[in-house]
Amino acid sequence: MAWKTLDDLPLEGRVVLTRVDINVPMEDGHVTDMTRLDRIKPTIDAIIERGGKPTLIAHFGRPKGRVVDDMSLRRVAPALARALGRKVQFIETLEGAETPTAEAQAADVLLLENIRFHPGEEANDSEFAARLATLGDVYCNDAFSAAHRAHASTEALARHLPACAGRLMQAELSALEAALGAPDRPVLSVVGGAKVSTKLDLLGNLVEKVDLLVIGGGMANTFLAAQGLNVGTSLCEHDMAETARTIMTKAGAAGCEILLPTDVVVAEALREGVQAQTMPAHACPDDQMILDAGPQSVARITAAIDRAKTLIWNGPLGAFETAPFDTATNAAALHAAERTRSGHLVSVAGGGDTVAALNHAHAATDFTYVSTAGGAFLEWMEGKTLPGVAALEI
Repeated sequence: MAWKTLDDLPLEGRVVLTRVDINVPMEDGHVTDMTRLDRIKPTIDAIIERGGKPTLIAHFGRPKGRVVDDMSLRRVAPALARALGRKVQFIETLEGAETPTAEAQAADVLLLENIRFHPGEEANDSEFAARLATLGDVYCNDAFSAAHRAHASTEALARHLPACAGRLMQAELSALEAALGAPDRPVLSVVGGAKVSTKLDLLGNLVEKVDLLVIGGGMANTFLAAQGLNVGTSLCEHDMAETARTIMTKAGAAGCEILLPTDVVVAEALREGVQAQTMPAHACPDDQMILDAGPQSVARITAAIDRAKTLIWNGPLGAFETAPFDTATNAAALHAAERTRSGHLVSVAGGGDTVAALNHAHAATDFTYVSTAGGAFLEWMEGKTLPGVAALEI
């Protein structure tokens, strides 16, 4: 796969329509997590350093094609200016971008109002994309997290202007290509989370591409039950037992080794301070629930990490939000971080609760790459074509 980057297009004196993801959490009118704002800074800096003028296209929430005051990007603009260290001018209407004021022309960066206020955005309307295209000279997509959506600003716009990937998009694609496209082997994948039913496509794709697959969290309970083990009152999709057995058969045929917990940490309920005990995976009492992998399982996982050269991580191994059921996730994540830091492992993580779990373990900063893309990261791992990425291919 190949795509153009900012280095491949002339930017001097050009307006660069830049699709970004600044759909940040807010509370009482203030941004509570600056991560997504900070992550677009390299792209904005590169455009300006090469003589371009960035005009940002972004969404906020799900207004469904109508104006919703609480979803205006006007509220995000001050925090964006702080993150970029530049003057940001908010543009309320597309007409305002077509005929910029002197103040807008003097700003470093223009920020268009929430693109999802326009019905043509989510409809991927070509005429709307053509209208957007009149606002600039070059299209840069830096929103991998929205690349699984075929929207006007993520897919159709790329057909109207010279198009390239921004620095964040470039980093995401390079990391994922290294993890699944042409990885160093053995490849290990850690997949956790609550339900098998939400990750069927993911598991089906991974067992054909990785050498080892660790299954943890509530998902592991479904696989244990599918093997005839009692899982007590644990979170478990008993109706997915046959599907779990099919996945295990498929893994065996593909030469993929599946690691399930051999010992587990159980308690009568998921709450702080509850009495927990460790026991073999086959010995869960009827009135207890499995909430984490045990130390024997963690030792098998860390040994698998030692064997691997590439790691793809998605989801926690237990109910990490509540101690002591964060033990397995913390131990495995810290071990992966240490292997990465010492140069023995390429580690890529993302999707769902993964970022929160790795941050909780204080391991995220040492992973090779941690994606904040959520759904797009998962769809990529599932082997699906992402419209926003396909539109950039050359």
